Amino acid sequence: MGELVEQLRRELDRYSPGGKLPSSRVLVERFRVSPVTVSRALAQLVAEGLVVTRPGAGAFRARPRPASAPAGDTSWQEVALTADGAADLVPRTVDASGVTVSLAAPPPGVVEFNGGYLHPSLQPERAMSAALARAGRRPGAWGRPPLEGLPELREWFARGIGGAVTAAEVLVTAGGQSALTTALRAVAPPGARVLVESPTYPGMLAIARSAGLRPVPVPVDADGVRPALLADAFRATGARVFVCQPLFQNPTGAVLAPERRAEVLRIAREAGAFVIEDDFVRRLVHEDAGQLPRPLAADDPDGVVVHVNSLTKATSPSFRVSALAARGPVLERLRAIQVVDTFFVPRPLQEAALELVGSPAWPRHLRSLSAELKARRDTLTTTLRLELPELALPHVPSGGYHLWLRLPDGTDESALTAAALRAGVALTPGRPYFSAEAPAGHLRLSFAAVAGAGEIAEGVRRLRTACDEVLPGNRST
Repeated sequence: MGELVEQLRRELDRYSPGGKLPSSRVLVERFRVSPVTVSRALAQLVAEGLVVTRPGAGAFRARPRPASAPAGDTSWQEVALTADGAADLVPRTVDASGVTVSLAAPPPGVVEFNGGYLHPSLQPERAMSAALARAGRRPGAWGRPPLEGLPELREWFARGIGGAVTAAEVLVTAGGQSALTTALRAVAPPGARVLVESPTYPGMLAIARSAGLRPVPVPVDADGVRPALLADAFRATGARVFVCQPLFQNPTGAVLAPERRAEVLRIAREAGAFVIEDDFVRRLVHEDAGQLPRPLAADDPDGVVVHVNSLTKATSPSFRVSALAARGPVLERLRAIQVVDTFFVPRPLQEAALELVGSPAWPRHLRSLSAELKARRDTLTTTLRLELPELALPHVPSGGYHLWLRLPDGTDESALTAAALRAGVALTPGRPYFSAEAPAGHLRLSFAAVAGAGEIAEGVRRLRTACDEVLPGNRST
């Protein structure tokens, strides 16, 4: 075929642009080759942009492509994007790498231990589709919604928070990430220090840094943030914001202990600071969890807490409906920022959310999800302890969708992540979860984004292969 391609390429100059080439039958007879060879040769010339084919008409010499415009000089943007105009401001950096590791789909055949959302088999797809169809038939479904959100949906979120929170103190937002962004912009000016749990969710760190804020870590243990260290951090930094996940913290899975809840609120109140409560996985509770503590916002009469709550984790990554709850002047600022940024959440999506959470399928889905998450957690925990005992598992959570593992001292996280991908399993390294230097190497393994118990076992087997290659003491010399 290569010789035929060369001959045809040389002969193209005989034809004017747009001119028709001989038919395939003529080329077969002329060059004494098979029709398949002619077809492949023409396809090669099409791929090179020298020939175009038109079904039923034949092959034609391609017209010359217009000359491409000269490349511009965008180097000026390096100055424009970093010149803040004030020496005391922190240059903004927009780094999404810590988030995209959980958003990007791995190559086919790779076990997805790095996923941040439910596997399709765990999503209530049928119930969501039915809810969306019913929502589209609601009167006014395609009209403009109230800027704060549909009153019935705001009421539903308020009931879920509990305490004295009312629908008037709730704003419907487009997903938890958007809500966190709005909350941080509302309570922290550029250049301010923001206290964060350590380790914490990389997406929140990315939000803070992109807004020119300075994340300051406060260590977390098995009972959540440590109040004494939180008080020290407020005194040392003058910060006016603390961002936390009191329930099934990401990544540790810790639940803020009952005796610490009031302490955290008291410390923040005395510092004149807000607490942004990211209650992101309340609906991903495991079957054996028992009674859950109320959100911090339910026990906060003074408007210390700005509460974030989302439907996304329990449904689908595309079902981006969430809520912000706050009281006092900050609520009006939150509302104003949301209006400026996005106007409002599309009404059909809000109507679909109302249809979903009001249907009999919703509690059935949550019960089924609770049982399945526990089963997957137990499978991953048992398999890791049998196959990879050198990976420490200090805490087994009773909610959420992942485990937080400590690596042996001296392990190169990046090398292990790369070796695991070569072995066919995608991991989430621990380093992006720390706003300062990490005390040790870690991994976060998701058990919700995989197909089931069989894939969990296969993923651990592949991880064993990677660990044999990389972990200290296991490497061949």
